[in-house]
Amino acid sequence: MNIPKDLYYTKEHEWARIEGNIASIGITDYAQKLLGDIVFLEVSEVGTVVNKGEKIGTIESVKAASDIFSPLSGRIVEVNTELINTPDVINKDPYGTAWMAKIEVSNPSEIDMLLRHDEYARLVEEESK
Repeated sequence: MNIPKDLYYTKEHEWARIEGNIASIGITDYAQKLLGDIVFLEVSEVGTVVNKGEKIGTIESVKAASDIFSPLSGRIVEVNTELINTPDVINKDPYGTAWMAKIEVSNPSEIDMLLRHDEYARLVEEESK
C-alpha cells in the first residue's frame, strides 16, 4: 500500500499536500483500490468556499459512487479539469497527476487535526482486517 510520508490524511481517505497556504487534495491509493476502475469525477467549482469535512465532489467507479470531502476549510482556487475527461488517471497515479482540487487554506490550525503517515497506515490496517 502506497502511503507517502509527506502528506496528511483523513479518516475518509482523502489526502492533502500542503505547500504554503495551498493544499492539493485527492483520494488515497487505498480508496482508489476499494473503488475499482474510476469512470466519473465531479468537483466543486473554483471560487467555492468550503468547510473542513464538507462535500466537494463525487467520484464514481464501476462498483460504487462516493462523496469527496474537503480535508481543510478554505476556497477552491484550482480544479484538475483533466481528471474530468480522464478520471481513470486516479487509479494510476492517485498522489501525483490525480490531485483533484487545490484549496487556499483559511484555517491552518486544522492541519494539526489531520492524520500523519503512521496514523493513516494504522487506520488502513484496521479497516483491512
